Amino acid sequence: MEPQSKSKGKRKSLVRTLSEWLTIGIIAFLLALVVRAFVFQSYYIPSGSMLPTLQIGDRILVDKLSYDLHSIHEGDIVVFRKPTSDTDSAGITDLVKRVIGLPGQKISEVNGQVYINGKLLKEPFLPKSALTFHLATQTVPKGDVFVMGDNRMNSKDSRYFGPISEKLIVGKVVMIFWPPSQFKLYF
Repeated sequence: MEPQSKSKGKRKSLVRTLSEWLTIGIIAFLLALVVRAFVFQSYYIPSGSMLPTLQIGDRILVDKLSYDLHSIHEGDIVVFRKPTSDTDSAGITDLVKRVIGLPGQKISEVNGQVYINGKLLKEPFLPKSALTFHLATQTVPKGDVFVMGDNRMNSKDSRYFGPISEKLIVGKVVMIFWPPSQFKLYF
């Protein structure tokens, strides 16, 4: 009788181990879904509209909770759902740009330079030769932000589709994680 009970014991142990691993796998999968849905999400950069800050092929990590905890700041790089007024980006659902203007701020351009409420906007992230054109003077409506790509000569942004609703913002870019040579944190 002993050999048979050892066999049953091994079988029970195997079944228990498999059920534990299955449970761990299911919990890990569910946690991954929750994290992706509500906390962090990765994105691939398909175009040069954010050059030189984000390179074509970079992978970025977006914090989806940050704006539930604090307000949007000028200079933040954000991912947002494409506004319906953007008819040029066929097949693209999300865009990445930099927040230039906040609600109530007056944005204007003089000789290729951006001004916020009459003061020159400091943009150390842009090459010194970068100029901004096609920017009509406007005040950002309440609940909206004005976004532009860092590659001002090659970016469809709020200059073309207007300010975007804060409700369209998915989250804030917190890091470039791929390729490793481009690794950078944004806080």
